[in-house]
Amino acid sequence: MEVVYEDNHVIVVNKESGEIVQGDKTGDAPLSDYVKAYIKEKYAKPGNVFLGVTHRLDRPVSGLVVFARTSKALSRLNEMFRKGDIHKTYWAIVKNRPAEPEGRLVHWIVRNEKMNKSFAYDHEVKDSKKAVLDYRVLADGDNYHILEVRLLTGRHHQIRCQLAAMGCPIRGDLKYGFPRSNPDGSISLLSRHLEFVHPVSKQEVALDAPLPSDVLWKKILNKG
Repeated sequence: MEVVYEDNHVIVVNKESGEIVQGDKTGDAPLSDYVKAYIKEKYAKPGNVFLGVTHRLDRPVSGLVVFARTSKALSRLNEMFRKGDIHKTYWAIVKNRPAEPEGRLVHWIVRNEKMNKSFAYDHEVKDSKKAVLDYRVLADGDNYHILEVRLLTGRHHQIRCQLAAMGCPIRGDLKYGFPRSNPDGSISLLSRHLEFVHPVSKQEVALDAPLPSDVLWKKILNKG
């Protein structure tokens, strides 16, 4: 587990693809348990360690995840996420280059819980939620491209669903139309950058996730 930032109130870690942020029906040990164990050992804390989950990343996605170490930070971070005061930037590898090098995608998304999948519409439909993101082509490789995505709303599988609706499914994402899986079961989507005002100290915080071990990321960036 790689800690990217920590203080008395907030800890940010780099999630590996395949890890779950919070416990689910699989019964697999979640990232939150590892973070608690890390805090307990590092600071020799007796008893239970408080740790608040403020947001999640899909299991096959890697990158930055923010946890709260105090109840004060948790309530404030939850409100910041709700209001969009925590700015999240993602990088995604796609095979198909978008028709426009940058733009804004607006869809109405319907989540199918049984399928654990979201569907995008270009107009409002029953039970839909508006989804908005900005994208730009960050780098072009020989066969793949990296898109930089800034989320303006937070919907289920939003980036995966909206990029697929644009004709640019994320590499390895079989659920949203990419033809082949990645060897490690990941999808090539990285929670790359976070910016926010610290909920307690009020200092500006800006963080970057390291690139995944897949060498394709560096190949495309070096080419671009």
